[in-house]
Amino acid sequence: MIDRRTLLLASMAALLPAGALAARDRPSPVTLDYGPAKLDIYAPDGAKNLPVAFFVHGGAWMFGKRSQVGAKPAFLLANGFVFVSIDYRMLPEADVATQAGDVEKAYAYVRANIARYGGNPNRIAGMGHSAGCHLIALTGMRGGLPGVAALVLDDTRAYDLAALSKDGGMVGAYARVFSDPSQWAALSPASHVDGKKHPPTFIAYSRAPGRGEESKAFAERLRATGTAVTLFDGSAYTHMSINGDFGTDGDALTVKVMAFLKANVG
Repeated sequence: MIDRRTLLLASMAALLPAGALAARDRPSPVTLDYGPAKLDIYAPDGAKNLPVAFFVHGGAWMFGKRSQVGAKPAFLLANGFVFVSIDYRMLPEADVATQAGDVEKAYAYVRANIARYGGNPNRIAGMGHSAGCHLIALTGMRGGLPGVAALVLDDTRAYDLAALSKDGGMVGAYARVFSDPSQWAALSPASHVDGKKHPPTFIAYSRAPGRGEESKAFAERLRATGTAVTLFDGSAYTHMSINGDFGTDGDALTVKVMAFLKANVG
């Protein structure tokens, strides 16, 4: 009898692009301790001076782990990137402000050490999905990722928490995680946008409720600073598939993200 895990791996293998590795044959990472938590570095053999994708996973700020990366490592390595995926401390152990600090510590560690694994510290793109999208947007906008070459923001509503509350979106996980209104300004990426130009930014949104509206408003705020913004209408995707499909054959978001990365870091 074929178990569920075998079926899942077989399905993922069928979705991988030609020449990429199946999930069960994912390249083995180097696991390092950056202080608060650990991170994984995936690098091609003989890598030298390659662009780097620095990825922060989602999970409603409460769960998730660095190994939940799907086809990303195999696909990005096959396309000439070093790939990094990080853990960060979760609620309730660590609040969102602490999580953002963890992301910044992990980024600083990677920037200081990635050359020995074949990555170029001046060609790093910060990427994140869901809660990880919020954390990359927050740290990127407030200057916590110095020297970052580009940002890829994948599907969150948490760009402007005060505006989200007025629109009735402060419910469910958002209400639990951002229960203190006095912290909304500091933890909103939008609060840190004005007054400076930011790295080129790719913003994708799914058909999940409110994602399009918040993403478009954030994109316009960024564009007003002179920041180059690419906005991707991902209404064909669910909140999970817009992340899980990345690196699979024929995926529209993957094509657009890769064009953006090649233009800005690759």
